[in-house]
Amino acid sequence: MTRVLQTGRKGPVSGEMRSCVVFLHGYGANGADLLGLADPLSEHLPDTLFVAPDAPEACAGAPFGFQWFPIPWIDGSSEEEAMAGMARAVDDLNAFLDALMVDEDLLPEQVALFGFSQGTMMSLHVGPRREDELAGIVGFSGRLVAPELLADEWKSKPPILLVHGDQDDVVPPQSLPQAAEALQEAGFKEVFAHIMEGTAHGIAPDGLGVALAFLRDKCGF
Repeated sequence: MTRVLQTGRKGPVSGEMRSCVVFLHGYGANGADLLGLADPLSEHLPDTLFVAPDAPEACAGAPFGFQWFPIPWIDGSSEEEAMAGMARAVDDLNAFLDALMVDEDLLPEQVALFGFSQGTMMSLHVGPRREDELAGIVGFSGRLVAPELLADEWKSKPPILLVHGDQDDVVPPQSLPQAAEALQEAGFKEVFAHIMEGTAHGIAPDGLGVALAFLRDKCGF
């Protein structure tokens, strides 16, 4: 049973659903934080359902927000607590995706993950470890957790787009090439990257444009 608390959604503007984008928000935020991106994206993805779940835990570092797992240097948790929290969140997210596909009658190749920051960490960890390949993964301003484990643990190799601001002072910009290198070493053939120049920890218009092109061209939308 998933612990995901609440899920925002924006139905396909065409009224006919052929695909789904799942937004995974960052530490201390909530699903609504990213769901607003559905408005500009849906103009070009008219047959796409957008969903944005809240992460399963209240966030100690942001009283009105949520977290996928604790972050020791922000909330004072231990590394063990952070790892255990992520393991629970991985189970939660997999259960959420399984239920979503059943409830909406979707196949894995019709579902893409769109993460930001901690949501990107979840996307890059969960997506490649699912048996059935997802349509794709878009990861903004995040990193690949435990890159040394990926080569032995992957089960599918969805197309992946990594996007990062070169002025990010929250998650270092070098996290992007580190993730890309680990993915390529693990045999992922479709790994794409975009640097948002002059951008801090956020989503700039050029990055969103690249993400839209990826979702349309690489994920069969």
